Amino acid sequence: MGLGNPGPEYADTRHNAGFMLVDHLAVRWRFGSFHRDGPARVARGMFHRREVQLVKPQTFMNRSGNMLGPLRTDRAFDLQQDLLIVVDEVQLDLGRFRLRSKGSAGGHNGLKSIEGVLGHTDYARLRIGVGPVPANYPDMADFVLDPFRRDERAVIEDLLEPMAEAVETWVTDGIDIAMTRHNKKPPTPESEGA
Repeated sequence: MGLGNPGPEYADTRHNAGFMLVDHLAVRWRFGSFHRDGPARVARGMFHRREVQLVKPQTFMNRSGNMLGPLRTDRAFDLQQDLLIVVDEVQLDLGRFRLRSKGSAGGHNGLKSIEGVLGHTDYARLRIGVGPVPANYPDMADFVLDPFRRDERAVIEDLLEPMAEAVETWVTDGIDIAMTRHNKKPPTPESEGA
């Protein structure tokens, strides 16, 4: 499930990085168009003989958890294994992403909403770096709701394929293997030969 805000005015904002990756996956997996399904837009299909739903809640970021209410009572749906939240992260530099099997919301309103519905933090997430927040943004909300600059958008677009591969590993092998394989440490000055 990718997090973001619906509407064309939010399409290219930093807060919609989750929507961007889910859109990319729908094309990569040839799932076709997203269709309205209750309070979300959903694309469905098969990936490696598994049924997959790509979900974009249309409830706005701070109510993203509303999508998960019905799944809590669905015995066929294992929240620890069948749910991956894809979300922007200001604490992570632009051009990086991290998979996590659990953790706090870290101040992110979409994750707070999800945790409020689930009642716990034990769900997989892929955090897409959009930071750091420049000093000229006293309000973080302004930063995440502003569009990516052209050069920033290019960085995100270059990251879509590696992130898609990470999601595919999660689908086929689970979060632990996906984290081991795709969570790479940033280069240090020594490793870059500086």
